[in-house]
Amino acid sequence: MSAQQPIFVLNDLAGNPHSLSANRYSLVCFVKEDCETCNTAAPVLEAFHKAYGDTVEVLLISQSGDDTATFAATHMLSMPVLDDRSCKTAFEWDIESVPSVFWIDESGAVVSKFEGFIRADWEALATDIASRTTLPAAQIDWASLPAWRPGCGSKHLDPSVYDKLRAAADNSPIRARRIDVAASDDVAEFMFDQGFSDGLPLVPPTPERVLRMLGGTHRNPQDIIATVPPNMGEATVEKIAINAVMAGCKPEYLPVVIAAVEAVCTDEFNIHGVTATTMGAAPVMVINGPIRHKIGMNMQLGALGAGNRANATIGRALRLVVRNVGGASTGGVERSTHGNPMKFTMCFAEWEERSPWPALHVERGFDAEDSVVTVFAMTGGPTLIVDQPSRAPDQIAGSLGLGLEGVFLPKLRNLPVDALLVVCPEHLDTLTREGAYPKERLRDRIQEVTTRPMSEMVMNETSGAGIPAQTAEQMGPEALQKTVPKFAGPEYIHIVVAGSDAGKFSSVFHGWATGAVGSLSVSKKIDLG
Repeated sequence: MSAQQPIFVLNDLAGNPHSLSANRYSLVCFVKEDCETCNTAAPVLEAFHKAYGDTVEVLLISQSGDDTATFAATHMLSMPVLDDRSCKTAFEWDIESVPSVFWIDESGAVVSKFEGFIRADWEALATDIASRTTLPAAQIDWASLPAWRPGCGSKHLDPSVYDKLRAAADNSPIRARRIDVAASDDVAEFMFDQGFSDGLPLVPPTPERVLRMLGGTHRNPQDIIATVPPNMGEATVEKIAINAVMAGCKPEYLPVVIAAVEAVCTDEFNIHGVTATTMGAAPVMVINGPIRHKIGMNMQLGALGAGNRANATIGRALRLVVRNVGGASTGGVERSTHGNPMKFTMCFAEWEERSPWPALHVERGFDAEDSVVTVFAMTGGPTLIVDQPSRAPDQIAGSLGLGLEGVFLPKLRNLPVDALLVVCPEHLDTLTREGAYPKERLRDRIQEVTTRPMSEMVMNETSGAGIPAQTAEQMGPEALQKTVPKFAGPEYIHIVVAGSDAGKFSSVFHGWATGAVGSLSVSKKIDLG
């Protein structure tokens, strides 16, 4: 009736491999556990196995994965039950529904095939098997079985499964489900309607664009980079590339986006908490190393703002991955009270060459020639710190410190909270005009000028924030006169250099909760192959 079917090797429930035997009759049936018609067919197949099994190899191929054992136990099947959870064999055999039955002769050619449960077809099959094998017919109460019952669609025809199988058969690196947009539909509006967007238009991720994007990395497109909360979606290189296309990235940006996804999906960074908090936290990305120049990142004029494709699209790609792979959509898990413009994007490079200080990634243990992405969970910023008159190093350092008093609230002190200080070149020149002014000295100066007595932290008529009055009374006057700085330690103050040579305006990003109850900053080396 037809040429030989494609070869397969599938394991049974005991892990033993099976394939079609040469020079032997075979009866193959594809099933899945949740199909009522397959459950009708299973006892008939078992009866065939018991009646003809010495001569005919009866194989049941299941698409049900872990539920296959339940299916076999329910019907007390003794025939080999094979695991085709990937549906690769169903795809290669080109079935449409289950049960699908193939009656195959000794040469491997298909004698007959049918789908569903039409009693007459199954009776004719029993008669043909008995005739060809000269064995007694299987004892089956045909009258008790339904005359006709339709089958169920094969699992491999689900678009999310079929597209991956089709791509694998064509040797395409693309496995993601393809969505066809009607010719009369506006593609940009379609992507808005599907919820893919952060509120701004997206670049359509056509196969051609995704393939070009994948050319930006040496990594296998199906490598799983991270599991993305809250929906615990698997962020493969391919899925990251798709979101990078939508964000407007160039292929050479992809390794940076991959490293950023890897960083935010660590337990330490806690992207689930960063996304869900009503405080409106968002990742802020700082890029260090040679990659900054290779991909043309902005670290100078307007570094924290618009106008540079790499800065803007890398940060946006990360946010789209969290949204589209992790499921963190606004109004769902994303519950920010006001929102935050950094939830669109916030990524910039440190101007290492302009700074006398060790670069951020070097401080964090990397080599100077490494390309590194560091992510911080920030709730506010960039907030401007304005000081144009100061000429002495400690003066400008003091102004930078006073600018950091606003983190959370000026009244709140001794905070175990990160702050990211972006020192502009002119302020840096003032700091170093009399010689070296190490970061350690700047951190100490910030702590010094923000040190206040604890009495200023007590709740009062001006502000109900701070130490409760009852607690303050229990502490006593002497304890309240003890002084505390703004931050619980200098290690919470992170310092980088960026911005134009003109303008005495530094900036600070205000952190979210730092530590086990919140987020820790994370650095990842960028894999450039």
